[in-house]
Amino acid sequence: MTSDEKIRHAFENRNWHEIKVTDSWQIFKIMAEFVDGFEKLAKIGPCVSIFGSARTHNENPYYQLAEECARLLSEAGYGVISGGGPGVMEAANKGAYEAGGKSVGLNIELPFEQFHNKYIDRDKLLEFDYFFIRKVMFMKYSQGFIVLPGGFGTMDESFEAITLIQTGKIARFPIVFVGVDYWKGLFEWIEEKMLGQEKNISPDDLNLYRVVDTADEAVEHIFRFYNKYVLKPNF
Repeated sequence: MTSDEKIRHAFENRNWHEIKVTDSWQIFKIMAEFVDGFEKLAKIGPCVSIFGSARTHNENPYYQLAEECARLLSEAGYGVISGGGPGVMEAANKGAYEAGGKSVGLNIELPFEQFHNKYIDRDKLLEFDYFFIRKVMFMKYSQGFIVLPGGFGTMDESFEAITLIQTGKIARFPIVFVGVDYWKGLFEWIEEKMLGQEKNISPDDLNLYRVVDTADEAVEHIFRFYNKYVLKPNF
C-alpha cells in the first residue's frame, strides 16, 4: 500500500494513529485530530478543566482536592475535562464520574507516565499525538480552569491561557490556582519582580487569575463569574 493509500484508508476508517508521515503530509493528521476534537467536544456542553500533576498519589491532599472540585462542578451541571491521565487528572475524572457528571479525558500519547484513567466516559475519551492541538481543545471548550500543583505541563497550559486572555486572543474565563502554599512563591515573584520591579506586566493582569486554598473557593469563583457572563466557547 502506498503512502497516499495508507492516508486515505486511515481517513475513511477514522484510524488517525495509522497516519505516520512526515513534512507536508503531516498536515492531514493535524487536521484529523482537530476535526475529531471539534466534533466530539462541541456536543458536550459547559465544562471546566482541572489540571495538575500526573505524579500525584491518591493519598495526596491535592488528589482529594481535585476530586472534590470535580464533584462540586458536576453537581452544578458542569462537565469536567482533564488531561486523561493519572494523578490529579484521574482525581478530576473520578470526582465527576462518581457524581454522575460528564467526565472527559483529553489524553496525550507519551512514551512514559501517560495512560488514560478508568473514570473517563467511554464516549468522551480523545487521544492526541500533538500537544498544541490538545491545548486548543482545552482553551476552546473550557469555561474555566482549576489548576492544582503540577509540573511543566501544568504551567504550560495555565500560563498559555493567561497569555491568550491578556492579549485578547480568546474570551476571558476564570482561572483558579488551588494550593496557596504551593503557588505563593511563584505569584509573589510575579507581583514583586515581573510587575513591581521590571514592569513587564500591568497591574490589571493580576486580576486574570485567583489563588485559593479550598475546593469550595475554587468552584465559587467560577460560579460567580458566570452569574455575569454567558456560557459559550471561548473563540
